Amino acid sequence: MSIDYNETIPNNVNLADDRRLLRALERWQPAYLKWWEDMGPVESTDLSVYLRTAISVDKNGWANYGHVKMPEYRWGIFLAPPEEGRKVGFGVHKGEDAWQSVPGEYRSELRRLIVTQGDTEPASVEQQRQLGKTCPSLYDLRNLFQVNVEEGRHLWAMVYLLQAYFGRDGREEADMMLERHAGDVDKPRILQAFNEQTNDWLSFFMFTYFQDRDGKYQLASLAESGFDPLSRTCRFMLTEEAHHMFVGETGIARVVQRTCETMREHDTDDVRRFGVIDLPTVQKFMNFHYSICLDLFGQERSTNAANYFSMGLKGRFQESRIDDDHQLDGAVYKVPSFEDGRVVSVEVPAITASNERLRADYTKDSQRGVDRFNKIIREYGVEFELTLPHEVFNRSIGAFAGVEATPDGAIMESAEWEKRKGEWLPTDADHEFIQSLMIPVTEPGKMASWIAAPRRGIHGQPIDYDYVRFH
Repeated sequence: MSIDYNETIPNNVNLADDRRLLRALERWQPAYLKWWEDMGPVESTDLSVYLRTAISVDKNGWANYGHVKMPEYRWGIFLAPPEEGRKVGFGVHKGEDAWQSVPGEYRSELRRLIVTQGDTEPASVEQQRQLGKTCPSLYDLRNLFQVNVEEGRHLWAMVYLLQAYFGRDGREEADMMLERHAGDVDKPRILQAFNEQTNDWLSFFMFTYFQDRDGKYQLASLAESGFDPLSRTCRFMLTEEAHHMFVGETGIARVVQRTCETMREHDTDDVRRFGVIDLPTVQKFMNFHYSICLDLFGQERSTNAANYFSMGLKGRFQESRIDDDHQLDGAVYKVPSFEDGRVVSVEVPAITASNERLRADYTKDSQRGVDRFNKIIREYGVEFELTLPHEVFNRSIGAFAGVEATPDGAIMESAEWEKRKGEWLPTDADHEFIQSLMIPVTEPGKMASWIAAPRRGIHGQPIDYDYVRFH
C-alpha cells in the first residue's frame, strides 16, 4: 500500500519529487514508528494530547495546535528559508558560496557531526519514557509529550540529511539511530549524558534546562555551517528547542516557588515532611546536571573542533557577531587547565579552543536562569542561594577528568571525595525521597504538592484546560 508522504510528512524539501529519498523513507518510517512504540512514552498510545505541530516554516504554519494521538503525530522535515547568496562565514573557505551538496573532502567529518547531534534526539525520548506515569499535572504531561514529539521531529531532521546527502552510509547511520538506546549496555547512546536515567520530574526539569540548553548551543554552532542544508535544518530546530528550555526553566522556578511558599508558611527549612522539595536537594540535582553537561562540549583543547572550524563545518555561537577575522590566524584564547594540583588558565591557539568558548557561552546563559531562580527565593525572604558548581566539579571529560573537587572548586583527595560527595550530589536517599513525591495528578487544573501552578496556560488556554484526554 503506497503512502502519500507529502500528506503524512509535512515538508518543504520537495519530498514528493525525490523518488530515491521516498524509497529510503518508506523503509525507515515503519522502523521509526516501531521504535516509538517500543521506546517512546509508555502507556500513551491512546491519549489525545494538545500538541503543536509544524506544517510549514511561515508564521501561520509553524505552530498548529490541536488534540492529537501521538502515534498519529505528523513528524515533518523542515529547513529554514534559504538566504540568497549565503557564503561560508568562517574557516579557510570564508567568503565562498555556501555548499548545497556535501564537499567530498569533508564527507566523513560532516557525517560524524550530524550523527552525533542526531543521536541525542531519540536518546532523550528514551530517557524520559516513564515520566508520563507520574505527571504533576495535565499541563506538565502535555509539555512532556510536546518535548518528546519534537525530539522525534529533530531525529527526522537529522535522518533526512543523512538519507538525502550521504547515500548508503547515511542510510546505515539512520538505521543505527534506532538501534542504539539510552543506557543500553551493549549499544548505548554516543554521549554519556544521554545514557543517564531521567526517572523523576525534578530530573526532567533539570534535563530540559541544562541538556536542552547544551542542544541550543550545539545547534547554533552547526547553524553557522558552510553546508547550507545543515545550517537551515538547525536554524529551524532552534525555534523548537526554545520551548524545551522554557519547560525546564519554568519547571524549576515553580518547584522553587512552591518550596519557598511552604518554608514561609511553616517558618521552617525542614519542608520535606510537607511533601515539597527542599532547596539543598534542588542544588544537588543542579550540581549533577550542570556538571555532566559541561562534559558534552568536549575537550578544552580540541584538534577535532579546530578542524571543524577550519573546514567551515561548525562555527562558534553567533559567529557573524564576533569581531575578528573568522579564521583565527594567530589568535589565542585562555582555557582552564589542571597543573601541579591547581586550576590555572593557559593561552592556546584560539582555533583549538572552540569547545571551551562555546562552553563559556553556555555557562553565562545558564547563570541567567539561576539568577531568576534566586530572585524568587529572595522575594520570599528565604536566605539561600542556588549556584552553578565550579567547572572542575564532577567532570569526566577534559582537563578535570578524574579530579576530585567541591562545588566551590577546592581540590580534595579521592578518599575525602568518596566520603563527602553525598553533600553535593543526589544520594540514593535523595532519589528515594523524590520518587516518593512522584504521584500522578491528572485532574485538570490541579498540581502536585511539590510544584506551583504555572502563570498561564498553553496557547491562550486556561490552566485547567484538558491538555491530555484519556478517553
